[in-house]
Amino acid sequence: MLPLHRGPSSINWPIIWGAKQTGLTIFWPDDGLDEGEILLQKQIDILPDDTLGTLYFDKIFPAGVSATLEAIDLIRSGEAPKIPQDETKATYESWCRRANAEIDWSRSATEVYNLIRGCNPQPGAWTTLDGEEVQIFDCELTAGTGRFGRVCAIDDTSFTINSGLGGIRISRVRIGKSGKINSAEFIRDKKIELGRRFGT
Repeated sequence: MLPLHRGPSSINWPIIWGAKQTGLTIFWPDDGLDEGEILLQKQIDILPDDTLGTLYFDKIFPAGVSATLEAIDLIRSGEAPKIPQDETKATYESWCRRANAEIDWSRSATEVYNLIRGCNPQPGAWTTLDGEEVQIFDCELTAGTGRFGRVCAIDDTSFTINSGLGGIRISRVRIGKSGKINSAEFIRDKKIELGRRFGT
């Protein structure tokens, strides 16, 4: 919500940074990037299991439709405000691209989890297995043991990779440019075993 998170990936980054709230802003455009005077704002909660997809489609998009109608009514009535943004609080983040989405398994499990959520479905947080790119989508925080980036648990529907201070239980992935598959299929096809290493 402006003046925070100016830039083209303003939905990704709050999730990645672990924010509990974000929002949307309708503003009067000027020559700057997201710098115009504010007409109205709506605050939106980010739940622990929200992804880029759920946050946008389930929350921000419908709130944006409602806010747009509200803004039109304010403009028609001549009561639309023009509130200057507080430049002392302004932040800017660029595109969230593939280079930003590589998983570092030595980071805390919470940081890894937030990265995966903030990149789901695009650009897709990724790691490697035997030099092949694996994107991770559906996952949850869990306990982890052993070395960073190693598989520490396997069950019928998921596998867990150890990270800092916890693990990531993974239930849906994509290999290379193929379609998304559930982890049961991935475990079978790639012969995933305890101790298997992901990442470099």
